[in-house]
Amino acid sequence: MSFFEKIFSGLTRTKANLAELDELFQNYSPDSTDFYDDLEELLIVSDVGAEVAEKVIYQMKKMTWERRFRKGYEAREGLVEVLSRLLDSGDTSLKLDTIPSVILMLGVNGVGKTTTIGKLASSFTAEGKKVLLSAADTFRAAAAEQLSVWAERSGSDFIRHEEGSDPAAVVYDSINAAKARGTDIIIIDTAGRLHNKQNLMNELSKIRRVVDRELPDADVETLMVLDATTGQNGLIQAQHFLESAGITGIVLTKLDGTAKGGIVFAISEQLGIPVKYIGVGEGIDDLIPFDGKTFAEAFFK
Repeated sequence: MSFFEKIFSGLTRTKANLAELDELFQNYSPDSTDFYDDLEELLIVSDVGAEVAEKVIYQMKKMTWERRFRKGYEAREGLVEVLSRLLDSGDTSLKLDTIPSVILMLGVNGVGKTTTIGKLASSFTAEGKKVLLSAADTFRAAAAEQLSVWAERSGSDFIRHEEGSDPAAVVYDSINAAKARGTDIIIIDTAGRLHNKQNLMNELSKIRRVVDRELPDADVETLMVLDATTGQNGLIQAQHFLESAGITGIVLTKLDGTAKGGIVFAISEQLGIPVKYIGVGEGIDDLIPFDGKTFAEAFFK
C-alpha cells in the first residue's frame, strides 16, 4: 500500500464527516457566500479549529480572486494548496546523524507513546541501525514491561532500573551502555504523569541536562506523542510541554480512530511544530513519516 493509500484509508472516519464536500464543490460558485460558509463549517467539524478555518477561508477567497477560479475542481486544488502551506511548519524528517543520536519521547499516559517507541525502533532496526530503548518512565512498572516487550520484538537493546528509581540515572546508564555498544540511536521513554505538572517538567529538564552533559555533540530529537482522538485537548497538552521541553516534532497517533483528523492542521498552524509521523492503524508499518502535501490531498480527495 502506498503512502497516499495508507493516509487515505486512515482518514476514513474524518472523510465520512466531510461527505458534503463533493456536493459543495460540484455546486461551486466563486461569488457564493454560502460556499465559503459551508466550507468553513466543514473544516471546523473536522477539528481544524475555528481560528485556522477562518484563515483558510480568507486565503481561499484571495486565491479565487487572484487566479480567477470558475470551476469546482480549481477551487478544490486551491484548497489543497492552502492547507499544504499550513502544514509547512518545519523539517518533517528526523535529524539523527551522530552516533549515538537521541530521541526523547514525551506524552501523557494513554496516547500510545510506548507503542510508538516500539514501532520507531522496529523501523530503525529494519534499516540496519542498532537501537537502545531506555525505560526512564520509572513511575509505572507496566511502562517498563511494555517497553521490554518492544525491545525484544524489535531486536533492540534495553536498559531499565527498579520501579521508583531516578529516571535521570536510567538515562545516564543508557548513554554509557550505548557508547560501549556502538549504538546508533537511543530512544528514551519518559513519564507521562507525576504528582503535578511542575514535577513532571522538572524531571524532563533533569533528563535533558544528563543528555546534554554526556552527549554534548549528539543530535537530539524531542518528539511529543499526541492522540488524535483527543482533538483540541491535544493542543493544550502540547502547549504545556512546549513551554518546558523544547519539542522538535509531533507524532500524531490513532488518526484512523477519529472523525476529526483536521487536528493536524491546527497543530501545525497554532503550535508551529512540524508533525513528523502519523499513526493510521495498529500494524507495525502503520506509523508513517508525514508529508504535508500528500496528507492534504488525501484529506480532500
